[in-house]
Amino acid sequence: CSTTHLLPSTSEGVKDVLKKRLKNYYKKQKLMQKEPTNGDSYYDYICVIDFEATCEEDNQPEFTHEIIEFPIVLLNTHTLEIEDTFQQYVKPEINPQLSNFCINLTGITQDHVDKADAFPQVLQNVVEWMRQRELGTKYSYTILTDGSWDMSKFLNIQCRISRIKYPSFAKKWINIRKSYGNFYKVPRNQTKLTIMLEKLGMNYDGRPHSGLDDSKNIARIAIRMLQDGCELRVNERMHGGQLMSVSPSAPVEGAPAPQMPRFRN
Repeated sequence: CSTTHLLPSTSEGVKDVLKKRLKNYYKKQKLMQKEPTNGDSYYDYICVIDFEATCEEDNQPEFTHEIIEFPIVLLNTHTLEIEDTFQQYVKPEINPQLSNFCINLTGITQDHVDKADAFPQVLQNVVEWMRQRELGTKYSYTILTDGSWDMSKFLNIQCRISRIKYPSFAKKWINIRKSYGNFYKVPRNQTKLTIMLEKLGMNYDGRPHSGLDDSKNIARIAIRMLQDGCELRVNERMHGGQLMSVSPSAPVEGAPAPQMPRFRN
């Protein structure tokens, strides 16, 4: 494709303008490529994660939320297709008996969690699943969530309950609500999952509050945003156990290889 139309009509004082035009032009071309581009900070894969946790109808401040479903939807950023999924239920430790509200909300039954592994084993299974797909070694990747709380709250609390180290692969992520609001210039109250889908002309597909179905629908939004030219970048991270914002324009290194969780002494 010819780039002659990008050249300015005069040659004086237009070097910066030309650079910006060329940069934007090749940025758009890169998004259209199907093959991975080496040496670029953009990710080969996005792992969409949306936990489900124990809950009560009138959640009290002292109620401890434990993860009971760990889903991952693997999105290929070059083909813009969902390439694989992971899902396992988790056996809660503090409140092993699910409330009727939780069962009705999530569709997760008592039998599901009774037969499930405890969280440390499920997390090890996640790490092994990621290793088998060469995430962090052959392919760069990052995590994407619908909001801040999956990592900063649910995973953070769960690791403390299970007495294991917070996993390194989950220390930074894309909060798609922030990305969506910034890219489409909409207020924060317009970034709920169902509203984002509706604004993009899509309906929710599956069962609401199923972790895997939620993750698939979040991935559909991410795909549309990539198609529209949005470069999804890490915008939040955990530091010292605290949630911090990351400027999406700042350079971000590729995610490290997933590490096996270690038990604390």
